[in-house]
Amino acid sequence: MALRGGAVLAIWNDIAPGGDAEFNHWHTREHVPERVGIAGFLRGRRYEALAGSPRYFTLYEAESVTTLNGPAYLARLNEPTPWTRSSIQLFRNNKRTVCRVALTLGHGIGGALATLDLGPAPGREEEFKAWLTATTVPALADRPGIVGAHFCQADVAATQVKTEEKKLLGRADALARWVLLVEGLDRDAVEGVCRDFLSAETLTRHGAAPDIAAAVYRLTYSLER
Repeated sequence: MALRGGAVLAIWNDIAPGGDAEFNHWHTREHVPERVGIAGFLRGRRYEALAGSPRYFTLYEAESVTTLNGPAYLARLNEPTPWTRSSIQLFRNNKRTVCRVALTLGHGIGGALATLDLGPAPGREEEFKAWLTATTVPALADRPGIVGAHFCQADVAATQVKTEEKKLLGRADALARWVLLVEGLDRDAVEGVCRDFLSAETLTRHGAAPDIAAAVYRLTYSLER
């Protein structure tokens, strides 16, 4: 379905060897419920990689960017629970970005999701954005087996607010630029449209910079208000 609200928090991460069971237990029982309990957070989802990396992708849907850098959320980030403090030590290869939702179309939540972290080549931002929003995202959303297609743009200032949780990571998060999400019934549906519409050659021809990071994930957990 269309994303709920006007902003998302997109997080990709790996977990230290041997830590997956603890990460998933904490994330399901404490972390996502805590986040979704904050005013303005509407839904949280966790995915696990089928192809590509990092292994995990988490998506929070929120009313607006102000939810994702506002006082209620920052209070949680600056007072992490003991379980959060220990779980954060398991994180590896973290990429975390607050994004504004530029276009979202869909008919439900599917079992598979492709994520593309991409951006425009120099001087081609308007061309590439127009191709995505006017042509590609609507075409993706209409394909058989696809239930949603979403285009989001990073808000760097909202992402880089300093917090206690970031100190615990001990290193700066990597940032996404533009985030394209394609939701489908299953892996085959998602990989098929990515192959047909979103190959590296197609994207760069229409204005993308060549450093595109793509992965396909399966849904493992979802919680909404």
